[in-house]
Amino acid sequence: MNVLPRPPSVRTTCPYCGVGCGVLAMPDREGGAAIVGDPAHPANFGRLCSKGSALGETLALGRRLLHPMIRQADGSLARVDWDPALDKVAGGLRTIVDRDGPDAVAFYLSGQLLTEDYYVANKLMKGFIGSANVDTNSRLCMASTVAGHRRAFGSDTVPGTYKDLDAAELVVLVGSNTAWCHPVLFQRITEAKQERGTQFVVIDPRHTATAEGADLFLPIAPGADTALFSGLLAYLADTRALDFAYIDAHTTGFVEALAAAREVARDVAATARATGLSRADVARFFELFGKTRRVVTCFSQGVNQSAHGTDKVNAIINVHLATGRIGRTGMGPFSLTGQPNAMGGREVGGLANQLAAHMGFSPVETDRVGRFWKAPRIATREGLKAVDMFQAIERGTIKALWVMATNPAVSLPRASAMRAALKKLELFVVSENVLGNDTVTAGAQVLLPAAAWGEKDGTVTNSERRISRQRVFLPLPGEAQPDWWIVTEIARRLGFSEAFNYGSAADVFREHAALSAFENRGRRDFDIGGLAGLSDASYDRLDPVMWPACAGEAREEQRFFNGGGFFTADGKARFVAPQPRAAHDAINAVYPLRLNTGRVRDQWHTMTRTGLSPRLCAHSPEPTVEIHPADAKLAKLDDGGFAKVTTESGSAILKVSISEGQQRGTIFTPIHWSDATAAHARIGDMVTAATDPFSGQPDLKATPARVEPMTFAYRGFALSHGEITPPSEAWFARAAVVGGDGLLLASNEPPEAWRDFARKQMPNDCEITEHIDPERGVVRVAAFRSGQLDACIFLGPAYAPPQWDAMRTLFEAGELDESERLILLSERGDEGRIDNGPVICACFGVRFAAIRDALETGIAADVADIGRILRAGTNCGSCVPELRGIIEKAAQPV
Repeated sequence: MNVLPRPPSVRTTCPYCGVGCGVLAMPDREGGAAIVGDPAHPANFGRLCSKGSALGETLALGRRLLHPMIRQADGSLARVDWDPALDKVAGGLRTIVDRDGPDAVAFYLSGQLLTEDYYVANKLMKGFIGSANVDTNSRLCMASTVAGHRRAFGSDTVPGTYKDLDAAELVVLVGSNTAWCHPVLFQRITEAKQERGTQFVVIDPRHTATAEGADLFLPIAPGADTALFSGLLAYLADTRALDFAYIDAHTTGFVEALAAAREVARDVAATARATGLSRADVARFFELFGKTRRVVTCFSQGVNQSAHGTDKVNAIINVHLATGRIGRTGMGPFSLTGQPNAMGGREVGGLANQLAAHMGFSPVETDRVGRFWKAPRIATREGLKAVDMFQAIERGTIKALWVMATNPAVSLPRASAMRAALKKLELFVVSENVLGNDTVTAGAQVLLPAAAWGEKDGTVTNSERRISRQRVFLPLPGEAQPDWWIVTEIARRLGFSEAFNYGSAADVFREHAALSAFENRGRRDFDIGGLAGLSDASYDRLDPVMWPACAGEAREEQRFFNGGGFFTADGKARFVAPQPRAAHDAINAVYPLRLNTGRVRDQWHTMTRTGLSPRLCAHSPEPTVEIHPADAKLAKLDDGGFAKVTTESGSAILKVSISEGQQRGTIFTPIHWSDATAAHARIGDMVTAATDPFSGQPDLKATPARVEPMTFAYRGFALSHGEITPPSEAWFARAAVVGGDGLLLASNEPPEAWRDFARKQMPNDCEITEHIDPERGVVRVAAFRSGQLDACIFLGPAYAPPQWDAMRTLFEAGELDESERLILLSERGDEGRIDNGPVICACFGVRFAAIRDALETGIAADVADIGRILRAGTNCGSCVPELRGIIEKAAQPV
């Protein structure tokens, strides 16, 4: 038999976080692909996290938007051809701009877009429509870093590289659960610790997985980062640990910044009081920082997502400028970017207060960009930032909105109010690759099918300024098109054909690169002019390259700021004096807790991609609220029970997780669930609209909140090879399973009602069997096809729910014999059935039971043994802290 050769692998880049890992995609003949890490990519050298490893499970087309659609008068969506959809968008934009002016329209973009998509969208709005009302979900992610960089350096320049993590003697992780959110980089840090003795400090209100194994953990009070680093600056001055040669030669404003820092936290004792830390821990951190030469301070969302995030960023930068620890090997402040192309979006002016190529809105810069683009209506002032933009939609002053590749109806603060505001729009356009997200269902009038990862071609830039290619390895499905193509077609319909004469992503990239060098002559940090002459073939072959970059030149070691050379008028960095202010709004008797939001290990954003992977849904399948035991006791909450979390702007119903790692007075909730994946679990509904005055970034870490118990009489689950429609009266969380769909359920509806619901959900051509016991609160209904379990709905009393993990394993296993079917439906169905527990290692699908058994039998005694025997923890390593916890618990005497 002749076997056709497998298609060759394609080098591309992961579409998740800002680490920018290279992957090898090996497409199969069924429309999928096998995914492995690219050992040649300098960001990851072959490593992938759990999310990257599961990318092959997310390529199905079942929930894709595949054709243009227009909403009809009755609210339904009708499929149309591209021409009427594009004509409707262009005609609507033209009408509104002619009548109300360019500031009546807005674009809301995404760090999921490729640089080429981003560039074309910004060019259309800022150069040709004539408004700077273009912002991006990076405003929720990295805007405070951008503002801090620009205040200190005169430019949005990241001075560090990943190689600095290898060379550092001390890595300080601030507001970053790196082990879960940037696991490949965390493995780099832990390897440096093991091989070279690198120490690392974790500064975070929560004791996260990242804090496991840290040399020092500082459980800082929420919002107190500025006080900590102000105190550190004062300490460095008092102990003569400053680099005055660097300060005098390359900076200004030191005296004022130091005086302001002393006002905030003049010494160790004052710092301890302001941060809620012990004096001993503060003194230890200050001494460690002061005496260690090679220090890298990595910071992420815990710093950025704050009403005072920009001051936090500048307080961190201040201590590096003051010690000359910047721009040199193994030292510097380092922002860990949240999204795969948040950096690329910043390069093309994706934020409302930027123009392309790291330029702003000064007359000189707007003139320069306008001349390069030959733009008839170049925007001359900043536009509205994300929160302000959506508030303008709420007021009715913005009448048209185009959303690309993001889900603001879930992610924005006051999400429910913003969702209602979208219905006021005269024109609401969404470019998406999924049909059912919350923004689409919020009343989008025109849906434009966009190409997804694997189908589109372009570049992304990671946290260390490294440009990498995303390449096509799948055909475009249906009528989907790349975002740059969609925007270009609109621009042509608006009369701008000459300026938007692009035939490929390579055409866009060449123009983007040329603009970066236009009248630059070293005045701006971002310069990739050396890539402007790439041929199509060279663009296709482009290896990962760090900017500033020239084609064919190895400039990997070029560093910013080692010898000064900042992008301010005098070439000197600015120390920024922190402003004295309360860390956050006061809590009160009504809202006595502080709500912190963030990610879990195996999910991404609103789960439109990761939610398709059974592996990624196995670790944390339900939305939770994490709370300290003392606060749980006061609120009368039980671990594994339910709570209603309420703030001034909204509420959510979440499963309770009681944790000693959660600081008293605070709660933590993951951001991922939406109306499509859970009931009453949209966290954006609850978040305050407070924003940083410099960056406009919303405070997603400190909303005053309260919790109260939520009681359900029944709990259970549903499993089906088809998609399940949850009942409107039940709480649910959706979780992908192998070959189907799963719902975790909680309800107060009686068993009889669930029997009726179950019958309606079962396929007509299946054999239906059931066991109902109203008195005991038991419902077990199953549908079999050819001996295989096709669907089931199981409920039991809340104190003894049926086993989700065990039954999901059985559902995924396939065919059952007659005796197994009878036991399955009886109330003995859970008895004796092995519950393998949750997945601990998502990369290799290793469950709790396998780890427990290895420890109990003595074949494994530590993490290394478990890795050798079961492979758990040997890929991305994000499960290693959890493995350590299991080992420690197993070692405790019974």
